[in-house]
Parts: sequence; structure tokens; C-alpha cells
Amino acid sequence: MTISKEITRLEHSRIKLVVSIGKDDVKSEYDTMLNDFCKDIQIPGFRKGKVPKNVVERKFGESLVSDITGRIIERAIESVFQDETFPKEDMPLAYSQPALEGKPSALKFGEDYSFTVAYDVFPKITIGQYKGFEIEMPDVRITDEDITRELEKVRERNAVVRDKADDAPAVKGDVITVNYCELTAEGEVEKGSEHKDVVFTIGSGHTMFKFDDDLVGLKKGETKDIEKTYAEDFENKELAGKTKNIRVTITGLKEKELPNLDDELAQDVDEKFKTLDELKNNIRERLEHELERRLETLKADALVKKIMENTPVDIPESMIRIQLDAQWRNFAHQLQMPVDSIKENIAKSDKGLEGFEELWRPEATRTLHSQLIIETLMKELNIEVAEEDLEKELALQAERSGESLDEIKKLYEQEHMKSYLETDIKEGKLFALLMAENTVKTGGKKDFLDIMEDKG
Repeated sequence: MTISKEITRLEHSRIKLVVSIGKDDVKSEYDTMLNDFCKDIQIPGFRKGKVPKNVVERKFGESLVSDITGRIIERAIESVFQDETFPKEDMPLAYSQPALEGKPSALKFGEDYSFTVAYDVFPKITIGQYKGFEIEMPDVRITDEDITRELEKVRERNAVVRDKADDAPAVKGDVITVNYCELTAEGEVEKGSEHKDVVFTIGSGHTMFKFDDDLVGLKKGETKDIEKTYAEDFENKELAGKTKNIRVTITGLKEKELPNLDDELAQDVDEKFKTLDELKNNIRERLEHELERRLETLKADALVKKIMENTPVDIPESMIRIQLDAQWRNFAHQLQMPVDSIKENIAKSDKGLEGFEELWRPEATRTLHSQLIIETLMKELNIEVAEEDLEKELALQAERSGESLDEIKKLYEQEHMKSYLETDIKEGKLFALLMAENTVKTGGKKDFLDIMEDKG
């Protein structure tokens, strides 16, 4: 098939491709496909495979021509992308299939046939400045208060939980089981909003609607209708700036008996601890390791942000769409609800699905921008992972987790996580290299908890 093509690069890493097929090839392709069609068609009065072409064309008319036109276009597109001379940078992304622009024109024998498709390509990236920056990191220290907070978590995990008397009121710290639903303006149950057997600790703030404090004083079996108004900057974007009416019924109520903070508790946590001080030291080591990792992440993020300012990337819409889909799945996982149910509820809201996604779009774009820069730098700086790098990291994880090296290896093999580990190691190598080319200075003091919870 004789094909000519014209490539036009559009905004957002999109390509417009005009394909022209020579008139002789158009006729040849049409005749070949028509012959194939005639072989399979059955029309009363004719034996299968013996129907004259003119009868087939007369009977099926425009629908036949339209079908063959579509097949010719498909073959032409396939031929274009299989051509070894076609520029690799202009190949479509796997999740961006070429789409016809406008309605295909009719075939005209004796003339060349042209059509236009558009699709997304991998964005062109030219890394700007990535050396000579100055990055400021907060001064963070592990304090006795941090250790005490972690010890309280240990006590919570080792608490004895008992049913409360039926006439006992709920208080902060109780473990409560509830059924709840949203209410319409008319006081009816919002379809699809019912949740049953939801368990949480009163005062923890771990409920989606943050209504746990409103249940203090209620007893098992009681129901309360709660009106909650959420600030414009509320952490859950679905609820920000809205007022919700929720009906909550308490179906279970338990109280915790916390253990004493002593050597016995330390021994209950792990037999390797003989004293409370040993447990405290272990907690401090763990927090210091977590802080180190967190600060490394913050340094990397700060550096990438500076590189992003010098490295614009025209991100295609299909990439953003994939990232938004991932954020929907993460959101659903956090709420422990199906994605379709969440979308159905949001579609009924004032913002609607499109308005809700617009809130996510800047974050999705920044995430992709960052990822593309990191991937490009790893490639340009020839960052590779050797087998000894993997072995070293696995051994380190085994040491920190207290599991054997064989157990850690088996975990990564079973969960198909090896590729993720390789990516983490490559990124670690990249940022170690980049940090050597940039300056990190110590800034103001910050609390450990604020840093870990991303509060600045």
C-alpha cells in the first residue's frame, strides 16, 4: 500500500496525522475486500461464494462502502506504525489509540484517499538546571514527648476490651460499632449511603464524616440525627464547604482497660525486651529511622520542585486521565467504598464529577511532571540497579523487620514487588547523586509529628 503521511505536533503532546493512500491502492484494497465479502455472503438465489459483485454492491450500498472504508483506514494506520522509518517519538501512547477527526469521507475511485487521526505521544522532555540549588530542611529532633505518644499507642494496642453495660453512656476512648447513613433534605435515607457495622474509637477522628465526638453520651441501641458543616478547606474534598445530615445508630459499645506502663508491658510487646527502657530505646531508633526517611523524601521533593520550574513538560491528556483514575481508586480505598458508588454520589452533588476532578487535576499534573523528570534523569544519568544493590536492600529490610532474609525475598517474589523495589533503589541512587551537586542547609525547628503528618 502506497501511503504518504503528514505529521503536525499539537499542544499537550498531541499529534495530528494526515494519511493519504494512492488511488491505485484504494481501488486494489476495495476490490480485495469486496472479493472477501462476496465469498462469505449468502443471498437467496445464489450459491455461497458465487454472488456477483454488482449484486452485492447494489444490495448493501453505502453500508458496504462504509465498512470497507473503515477497514482500509485500519490497515493504513497499522501500516504507518509498522513502518520502521516512522519516528519513534511520534508513536502513540499505549493508552491513546488514534481517533479519527471528523466523519470519514466517501471513497472516490480514481482519486487518492485521505483521512486524519489524532493521538497522544510521550512528552518531549529537556531537563533544565538540576545543579547548584540550595534547599532548606527543618531542624527536627525526637523528643521524650514523641516517645511517650508512641508508648500510649502501645498501651492502646495491648488494651483489654470489654462490653459496657447497656445503660452506660459512650465516652471518649470507647470502641463503638455503628450503622449510619446520609439523609436527604426531606429526612429520607440517601440511596446507597448506608454503612453497617463500622467500628472506631470515639475521639480518634477516623470516621469519614468526623461525627465520633457527637456520639458522646449516647447508649447502645440509641439513634441520633447529626448535622455537620465542613469548612471550605476540609481535608476531604468531597465534603469541603458542605453541610451533611447523618443518622447514626449505636449497635455496640466497648471500653478499654489500658495496661500499666512497666517492664511487664515491654515483655508482652516482644520477648526480646526485658525492661521498659529497652522498649523505649527501640521506639526511639524506629522514630529516628522514620524521620530520616521522611527528611530524605522532603529533600527530594524540594529539589524536584526546583527542577520542575526549569523543566516544563507538556503532559498529554491521556496521561492525566490515567493518573486521575488512580486517584479515584486511592480515594475509594481510603473510604472503603466502591469507586462507582462514590462517583454516583458525587455526580449528584453541586460540583458533579467534572468539577470534583478539576480539584484533583493540579495534583495529578504535578505528580506526572515530577515522575517524568525523575524517569528522564535516571535514564540520562545512567542510573542502574545491580544484583548486589537488591541483596543489600533486602538484607537491610530483613534486619529492620526482624524477619529472615529468605522470608523477605519470598515476600517480594510472591507479591511481584521486585520491580517496585528496583525503582526505589534507582531513585535512591539518583537523589544521592543529585544531592551531592546541591546544597542543603538547616532551617527552623519543627516538631516530629508535624513533619510526619505533612503539616509544614
